[in-house]
Amino acid sequence: MNAAPHDDRLPRYQRLRDDLAARINRNEWRPGEPIPSEAELGAHYGVAIGTVRKAIDQLVSDAVLERQQGRGTFVRRARFNSSLFRFFRFQSESGERRVPKSRIIRRKSVPANSAVASALRIPVGEPVISLSRLRLIDDVPLLAEEIWLQQSRFAKILDIDTAEFGDLLYPLYEERCGEVVVSAEEILTVETANEMQARLLRLETGAPLIVIERLALDLERRPIEWRRSRGPADRFRYHAEIR
Repeated sequence: MNAAPHDDRLPRYQRLRDDLAARINRNEWRPGEPIPSEAELGAHYGVAIGTVRKAIDQLVSDAVLERQQGRGTFVRRARFNSSLFRFFRFQSESGERRVPKSRIIRRKSVPANSAVASALRIPVGEPVISLSRLRLIDDVPLLAEEIWLQQSRFAKILDIDTAEFGDLLYPLYEERCGEVVVSAEEILTVETANEMQARLLRLETGAPLIVIERLALDLERRPIEWRRSRGPADRFRYHAEIR
């Protein structure tokens, strides 16, 4: 088995799952691309197809891979826009649900403070890239966001014209820096708008805000990005499907 170092006490399918996950994290297969067939993987690793299938089942359950009927198994693209729609009403005046436009209002390199260092699991004072951006629909600001990235992994972000960032950052991270967001953890809190937040969101100082704190992770669950998104509480909604 051509695998990365592993724990021989684990079942073979688990070791295979971990090795496939490590190869995906190294971008051997990128999001949207197919992985080899079960027969090809079985021959490559010298294991039974049943073992391969069980390893792939785990990665499908972990939302790393997805099976497409009649086409094969593909590396899954992370879909995080649904989170915004779950918490805020993002609609045009006509009622159409839309992804907000993005406007970068500040980008700079700063030393990580204790909160940023703790979130990204890096030493205090290590250089990070700090982004501030607005999310808008029809030029109306709906979210004010603060975003932090480890500079050693995202140095290219400093050289890109902010007009080229686009409305979604995760595709930019993948295309320019080779960093793929696979999962995220979110915490919701409530606070009141300070003077700057009120000005950005066109609210009264002290207006209630919903804060979504998100930590984006790669396949090995290393932090990629930490962000805080703030939006008016009167636009807040919560939607969940319970089964």
